[in-house]
Amino acid sequence: MSIVALSMNIVLGLLLVAALGMGWRLERRLKALRSGHDDFAKAVADLDAAAMRAQAGLMALRAASSEAEENLNVRIAAAQALVAELERPLAEQLAAARPRRHGAVAAPPARDDDWLDRPSPPARERTAPARFEPQTTPRSRARIDDDLFEPEAVSGRLRAIPGGRL
Repeated sequence: MSIVALSMNIVLGLLLVAALGMGWRLERRLKALRSGHDDFAKAVADLDAAAMRAQAGLMALRAASSEAEENLNVRIAAAQALVAELERPLAEQLAAARPRRHGAVAAPPARDDDWLDRPSPPARERTAPARFEPQTTPRSRARIDDDLFEPEAVSGRLRAIPGGRL
């Protein structure tokens, strides 16, 4: 075998080993991609199941709300009938208790919101608030720089500071 044939066989062997390495890396990537695809498909299936449960919950909620609405409408109608039934004798008693004048028209029964129709009371006159003048307080005659402008005291003697304590 010649040196050229031997070198060609070595180069071919190296290329074959490189192809095997690339194939092995490609297989790992494909396996990861397949597992990712399987995980994605599983996540989509879980999401679909959650959407179906949410839709079923919404339908149950709609049915419950319509049932509650019907129940409330029945109760409101019964309450309005009771109010009308209770107001009738009360209105009759109020009408009988009021003395009637000849030709006078009876006033309608008072409503809860009749205060909106009444005129507002006249506004009170606003007076200016009392002003307080600051009080003057007795102050010490001595100021901080009074001693700056006094003549020098006789040395050897202590002197009292004006406004100070004794």
